[in-house]
Amino acid sequence: MAKPKRRFICQACGGVSTRWQGQCPDCSEWNTLAEDAPQTIFSSKHDLSSGGRPILFTPLDQPGEIPKRRTSGISEFDRALGGGFVPGSAILMGGDPGIGKSTILLQVSANVAKAGGLSVYVSGEEAAGQVRLRAERLGLSSAPIQLAAATSVRDILTTLGMMDPPALLVIDSIQTMHSDQIEGAPGTVSQVRGCAFELIRYAKENGVILVLVGHVTKDGSIAGPRVLEHMVDVVMSFEGERSHQYRILRSLKNRFGPVDEIGVFAMEGTGLAEVGNPSMLFLSGREEPMAGSAVFPAMEGTRPVLVEIQALIVRLQSGATPRRAVVGWDSGRMAMLLAVLEARCGLSFSSAEVYLNVAGGYRLSDPAADLAVAAALISALGDKPLPTTAVWFGEVSLAGEIRPVAHGSIRQRESAKLGFESAFGPSNGPPPEQGLKFSGLAMLPNLVDRILSDA
Repeated sequence: MAKPKRRFICQACGGVSTRWQGQCPDCSEWNTLAEDAPQTIFSSKHDLSSGGRPILFTPLDQPGEIPKRRTSGISEFDRALGGGFVPGSAILMGGDPGIGKSTILLQVSANVAKAGGLSVYVSGEEAAGQVRLRAERLGLSSAPIQLAAATSVRDILTTLGMMDPPALLVIDSIQTMHSDQIEGAPGTVSQVRGCAFELIRYAKENGVILVLVGHVTKDGSIAGPRVLEHMVDVVMSFEGERSHQYRILRSLKNRFGPVDEIGVFAMEGTGLAEVGNPSMLFLSGREEPMAGSAVFPAMEGTRPVLVEIQALIVRLQSGATPRRAVVGWDSGRMAMLLAVLEARCGLSFSSAEVYLNVAGGYRLSDPAADLAVAAALISALGDKPLPTTAVWFGEVSLAGEIRPVAHGSIRQRESAKLGFESAFGPSNGPPPEQGLKFSGLAMLPNLVDRILSDA
């Protein structure tokens, strides 16, 4: 068979040339010649423009059936999801080992089963008897959950095809699943991607809520291919320190609700309990005023959470290299804030060690915490305690300006609800809430004068 000839077609005028060149000989346009793939036996056999079955389109502007959310029985879990489970959705939950992923999913499965929905829990890491032991410890042994210990996706889907589709399907974990059609050990990129695709396809076709538990790497990101996070509808992270009682369920991606919503739980002997007022969890033990302590009303999605920021300044002898240690906040942002305090306010931190901590093991990423951190640093430097009934919020610019932040009214409202009497923030901020005195600050030197003055 003769080798097909190559030809190049101009994208501007359609002229045909037998070789590529920078300028089209017909219309004199530059860089418009593109190679036209010749028709071969391979291309004719693999032409996808015909031979398939037609698909059904649904007009968006016409009324249709909207999926009704199903509650998990745990309000904090529903808050992180944006209002509950959406039938046919795929959820990926990651977290450190031992943080409580299997515990909370077993509690959710029990609630769904007790509410009348068929709940299937497939474990690839534990035997069914081991899951039953954990259920007895949590007081869930009477829940009608269908347990199974399996790692073959073919066996799981074959078994599910012989029964009514469940309301909730939990796979713990996706890294232990394998398909006999894909080469490689369980946990490899191809196995994780292929198994997840088959399970998600089953969930979408049958309206099943699918929850996949994912392992994490040393840096805390979900293990496996990044495409796994693109395939699912919701990505959730279960966070917390083992030395602390609380756990935070954070939504990183959500196609059916807001992102960065959180649910707060406390680890107890009978499992994970909801924390309805997380601010009290992070503000305990603030009876006596202490220098270097400031309260910041943070925003997690639509929920305000009040946290305590602690700072410590230690003066060193001349010549010693000072340390900068930060726990729960961005170290680069603290270095920038120290530079602004030195350049714009005349404060000296160069000969002192600076330690900053967010109490309770909480992690902050809100830029509105700049003012609270600055207040804590200034208070620690001057050994002047801040008012115990005051909150601080605002973003600090490199010029020393205190800029407005979002949700100022919600921050003040939550502070007043918890008994705080005053708030300090940007001068052009929101109007004060009832029962709360608001003091506006335009520049960072105004904050320094207010804290360090003897008045």
